[in-house]
Amino acid sequence: MGIAETIALTLGVAWASGINLYAAIAVLGLMGTTGNIELPPDLLILQNPLVIVAAGFMYVVEFCADKVPGVDTGWDTIHTFIRIPAGAALAAGAVGDVNLGVELAALIVGSGLAGATHATKAGSRALINTSPEPVSNWTASILEDIAVIGGLWVALNHPVVFIGLLIAFILLMIWLLPKIWRGIKALARAIGRLFGQKPEPEAATAGASTGASSSTTEGDAPGGIALSLPSSGEEPR
Repeated sequence: MGIAETIALTLGVAWASGINLYAAIAVLGLMGTTGNIELPPDLLILQNPLVIVAAGFMYVVEFCADKVPGVDTGWDTIHTFIRIPAGAALAAGAVGDVNLGVELAALIVGSGLAGATHATKAGSRALINTSPEPVSNWTASILEDIAVIGGLWVALNHPVVFIGLLIAFILLMIWLLPKIWRGIKALARAIGRLFGQKPEPEAATAGASTGASSSTTEGDAPGGIALSLPSSGEEPR
């Protein structure tokens, strides 16, 4: 494999793992088994029939879970601990037997890319679930599956094109992730209000404290009697 092909495969498997790990494994395994691509030595295990069957089965489970609002968010939460390390491992295996430094670099980049992609998917799906109708949820899920399968095909057949598209996707994530985070915080506050959690009246408390402090400073005693303290050097009368 050339440099562009290796980079595209390394970044492609990490990116795809953050969205749908099982679809990525199944696609790579099937394409390797049918001779459409030649996988690096460290990824040949994906061509094992047991691995392909297991990935296909888990893809069907995820395909169903991903269409149910709420269930998909729980599924994404659990897979935070699966997609990111798996994406990092696949990225490290995609560079082949070069040297330990290159594999470690691929592991680091693959982990970061898989994590960012997973965060974008999980966060956007959590916001989509606020819609009462399931059509948007189903549409997002199907588009994600198409993106993973089509993206890996482009990465394996047109690596330069894929690298360009991936750069555009990363720029989109940089712009989108802060907005998703603000939306999730707003959603969490709305859920808190729904269950009766009232925000702390910080402004009112601060105003009351300021008023009490100023009245004390003026020296007003209870009952409206003002106390006049003698100045230094003056005897009290």
